[in-house]
Amino acid sequence: MKNFTLITLMLCAFTLSSVNAQVVIGKPNLGFTQACASESFNTYNVTFVFSPPAALTGSNQFIIELSDETGDFATPTVIYSSPAGSVTTSPATLTFSLPTTIAGEAFKIRIKSTSPAATSSSSDSFAAYYKIQDTPFTINNLIESAVFCSGDSYLLTIDNPGGPMNDSPLQYPSLTFNWFKETSETTSVFVASGQSLEVTEAGTYFAETNYGTCTSNSFSNKVVITEAASSETNTSISSSLGNPYCHEIGPTILSSIQGESYQWFKDGEQINGATDQMYETNEAGAYSVIVDLGDCSATALIDLENSGFNSSIDVAEINELEEGETLTATVTTTAISPQFQWFKDEVTIAGETNSSLDITASGNYKVIITQNIGCSSTKEFVFRVTEQFPNVEKIPNIVSPNGDNINDTWIIPKEFTSGSETQVMIINSQGKTVLNTNDYQNNWPENLSFKDVNPVYFYIITPKNSQTRKGSITVVK
Repeated sequence: MKNFTLITLMLCAFTLSSVNAQVVIGKPNLGFTQACASESFNTYNVTFVFSPPAALTGSNQFIIELSDETGDFATPTVIYSSPAGSVTTSPATLTFSLPTTIAGEAFKIRIKSTSPAATSSSSDSFAAYYKIQDTPFTINNLIESAVFCSGDSYLLTIDNPGGPMNDSPLQYPSLTFNWFKETSETTSVFVASGQSLEVTEAGTYFAETNYGTCTSNSFSNKVVITEAASSETNTSISSSLGNPYCHEIGPTILSSIQGESYQWFKDGEQINGATDQMYETNEAGAYSVIVDLGDCSATALIDLENSGFNSSIDVAEINELEEGETLTATVTTTAISPQFQWFKDEVTIAGETNSSLDITASGNYKVIITQNIGCSSTKEFVFRVTEQFPNVEKIPNIVSPNGDNINDTWIIPKEFTSGSETQVMIINSQGKTVLNTNDYQNNWPENLSFKDVNPVYFYIITPKNSQTRKGSITVVK
């Protein structure tokens, strides 16, 4: 009887020990709704409860398992294992990272313990993508337009290989791509998936790396594709180094749209041997290419600059200045640490080295912008400032250049002065031409020297589309 009692007590103790060795793990609670991982961010949290904490042994580890993209755990992936004995209290929060190949909309995770062994139910499903490429990329060689002949098609492709100017997503074999067509400035529709798209309908198209519901910067430029309405149409040319580009870096590659054959031109002259889709050059100029598309052709143009920077000026080529008025000319430029030098009538204006110039006198002006950092180059703008001439009614026949500001110069009606393209000729009494211009500035006589008293000159005014005027001018001092 005593032996029976001892055995019974031992069985009870063993049963109680077995019960105490069990642990139950609750459903994982995700600290996120979707996981859009990248090189700059790949840290996520999950919280769970387990009971009883006393059941855990000192060697226990908590493990996070990741399902496949459909939520199935047939072949789970271990994405985290805690150090032995490090988690002893409930609730617990674990931090993990996702594999760089993850891509899908319905992943799940679950928690397992090793001592004692237990497995939680699975978490809610979540979208998860690792954005291994997350920068804009190019399609169609960055050419913004393309053409296909009526009844034909045009093939859009993602540019490859990658390089400093283009982080091509084709460098990453795990990625897939979606193509879209714009329906408005802010909306688009999905067209197809793949590394290329055969377009049979005019419209604006672009591609995105397929990161599902995760937002991304991995998208392409947009290409406007048209169907040729005639046998000849126009498109564009791209420059691999941009336009302007820096000639010191090396040549740029000009690219046209895809076609059956090509012929390149520079400044209107055919370039011998330039019959490929791309043309390499390190010279500025007006380039064009004729692309044979089969049943039609396309012509593309680019005015290529190799100065390395863009500049503009906010004044016209010809500006009229009223009396007492100040004209301010301002240059805007992308040059690095630009230097400015202003000129009037080809003479340097001392002290004027800023991006703007206040002008109070007529003359021929010029500004030179210089970039000495990076791409050493210059760009210049030339413009003219004229004084607003008084609009006299008649052509005067007397001039008195004595400095009293009255009839000092020969002032003629405004319709014959600068900008009217009127030819103005003045001839002395010996028949010698002393003035012949199509841009008269109401400034004759300038630096006139004569020995005769009150010499007489003769004028011939020939307007572009009007009757010629002739007469005499007496110079009185």
